[in-house]
Amino acid sequence: MRKPILPLVLASLLATGLFASASDENAIQWQPWSNEAFTQAKTEHKLVMMDLEAVWCHWCHVMDEKTYHDPRVIKELQRHYIALKVDQDSRPDLSNRYQDYGWPATIFFAADGTELVKRSGYIEPDDMIRLLEAIVKDPTPEAADADNPNQIKQFAASPYLDAKLKDTLLGYYRDDYDKKYGSWGTGGHKFLDWDSTEYAISRAKTGDTESEAMAKKSLDGEMNLLDPVWGGLYQYSTDGDWAHPHFERIMSVQTENMRVYLEAYALWHDPAYLSTAESIHHFLDTFLKAPDGGYYTSMDADLIQGKRRIDQHQYARENGQVIHAFCALYAVTGNAATLNEAVTAANWVVQNRSLPGGGFSHDVHDDSGPYPGDSLYMGRAFLSLYRSTGDRQWLTDAEIAAQFINAHFKTGNTQPGYGSSRDENAIMVRFANNLYHQTGNPVYQNMAKTAMRFVATPGIADLPFSATTLLADSELNQDPTHITIVGHKDDPQAQALYLAALQYPMVYKRLDWWDKREGPMPNPDVQYPELDKSAAFVCTSNRCSLPTFQPEALTALVNELTATKP
Repeated sequence: MRKPILPLVLASLLATGLFASASDENAIQWQPWSNEAFTQAKTEHKLVMMDLEAVWCHWCHVMDEKTYHDPRVIKELQRHYIALKVDQDSRPDLSNRYQDYGWPATIFFAADGTELVKRSGYIEPDDMIRLLEAIVKDPTPEAADADNPNQIKQFAASPYLDAKLKDTLLGYYRDDYDKKYGSWGTGGHKFLDWDSTEYAISRAKTGDTESEAMAKKSLDGEMNLLDPVWGGLYQYSTDGDWAHPHFERIMSVQTENMRVYLEAYALWHDPAYLSTAESIHHFLDTFLKAPDGGYYTSMDADLIQGKRRIDQHQYARENGQVIHAFCALYAVTGNAATLNEAVTAANWVVQNRSLPGGGFSHDVHDDSGPYPGDSLYMGRAFLSLYRSTGDRQWLTDAEIAAQFINAHFKTGNTQPGYGSSRDENAIMVRFANNLYHQTGNPVYQNMAKTAMRFVATPGIADLPFSATTLLADSELNQDPTHITIVGHKDDPQAQALYLAALQYPMVYKRLDWWDKREGPMPNPDVQYPELDKSAAFVCTSNRCSLPTFQPEALTALVNELTATKP
């Protein structure tokens, strides 16, 4: 294994004093995660404790200020432990591994790397002392998590959910819905689960009135977490309702909420949904947009000297999320400035985070990367840009990213998929499946099925928020609605038709723009006639429409062929 490179986050922590100097006997000697730390633990016959935190996390700050400044805690750690401090945003591998514990997560290891104890959230000084002493006295590993993918011995042989498991997941989708406040989940934190809401919107599109009510109540509730002054959404509310927000604003919350609100607006045209998406966009451009066109990572929950700290790391993964969301905003509004922002961010990532062979680094330097999420989210972003513009270079970029993922992150014969994250594998299913339909290349279909075998495995498929699994399964089991514009890309009529196709309220759709001057389409599975004026065609799995020449007629045509509600 290559020797880790000192990351920028560590340099920042050293500069701010969170990592104590070796001469400071009254402070914890924090180290980054490294092989050397475990080697030191073996040499000194110590255990290892990792504080996995987030820059934006309120309770992480409280734990730093109280627990890790308690003289008793400091003394016990110095005597018996090597102490590691890791920013989870900088280490997607560790973040994915321990994400169910929230931040801060406190993990204890033996010197050989064996996990001993895992704890979630803030630990008061007295409780920490008791915990540290107990582990030293009995360093026996606690029972393994039953739902940990690393404990699963038999993965799904088929990439398709069996009927019984699917019924179980549908039951979870209904039962985990909060009828009083909306949204999904039974814990004390209230937030909008993006996949459950998207799944509800997709079911509402087919006439499911129960899902429509669930989606709308959830979306309306989440708007209570919108900052009325600066814009942007707080991560969650405590106390099981929408009235007790925590004020951190992290990128995934902004971009995935933006995307879901735009899907809802496209279907129901509620101006409050568009206004929420635009407020998020304003926040990102005002506070998280870097001067070079890329985007920063998060805004802190806590005020420091009247300001909230901005985490100025520019990760490929988070920029991919921005690009995908901005393409969704462009699809609804047709605002070219928003599309230009997405293109600028994509070009920034290509120029600053590209790796040999087509993938992307997370940061300028990665401790143990590359990580699958950066190339996955950028691949999805490129596919969104292709859908938004019809520019084939973006499709080529999406294919290169997919090929890099397949070459570097496929887990092998004993465990299907790409890494051990249910959510990332589910996104992989949807990305690779869409890429297959856009290109006709069966390699991408096989990638989607490989990822779905991981997602469809009992113990993974039924992890909390099962709609993630249901969405991936739904798309893999059917062809997307296919809309093709035939006409020159500099023709205003063709441009208007293509924008109308973008605005059609369906996420799972395939868009093509055939300008015969560019040669055959990337996936020429349907033969279209050459006409004397630009036209749109709609195809489903078993039939295609006659051409339509009017943008305003396209929605009705798609509804007719797909037998969906307007």
